[in-house]
Amino acid sequence: MTTHTRSTPSLAPTAGAPPPAGTPDTRYEDELGRGLRAADEDAFAAIYRRWGPLVHTMATRSLGDADEAEDVTQQVFIGAWRGRAGFHPERGPLGAWLVGITRRKIVDALAARTRRLELVDSATRGARPGPPGGVADEVLDRVLLVHELSRLPSDQRDVLCLAFYEDLTQAQIAERTGMPLGTVKSHARRGLHRLRRGMEQGRTATA
Repeated sequence: MTTHTRSTPSLAPTAGAPPPAGTPDTRYEDELGRGLRAADEDAFAAIYRRWGPLVHTMATRSLGDADEAEDVTQQVFIGAWRGRAGFHPERGPLGAWLVGITRRKIVDALAARTRRLELVDSATRGARPGPPGGVADEVLDRVLLVHELSRLPSDQRDVLCLAFYEDLTQAQIAERTGMPLGTVKSHARRGLHRLRRGMEQGRTATA
């Protein structure tokens, strides 16, 4: 039995044996729960294989974004590993405990998304002279910007938020996020192109 406790085991799915033949499902779940509390990495890998698809499905349905759902899935299992001492079998099954963590992580992700969009929306106010159409067009532009930004892939959205609201250079964004500089430039270029195209289509549709 492996008992590393200072690092999080790899979350990549690995081949593993199914529940022992003839073993009731609840008994196998209890064994995995004991393994988790004992910092057994093999048990943790089995837990990830068993509940990973459920967690990912919950996150995808709630967030509607594949990248964010993948991030939440990783956060759930990292949180489960780091917080394994907080799992108490007498309070409920392991699966229910993981679902509870998943719901909290989804709420956190939605709150973070809302904060990002509110920051961008707030930053657009007074950022440029009012358009010829007056206040109504200015409000429409802000609504379109927030809407189109929310539709971007998460990496593109995050890069543009950092550049627009925090006024970071692309090099600073690369340092902040850990992305290669070329990747940051690509996300910024593609994100701006999609934003401009989406806002133009939105203005045309409301004209």
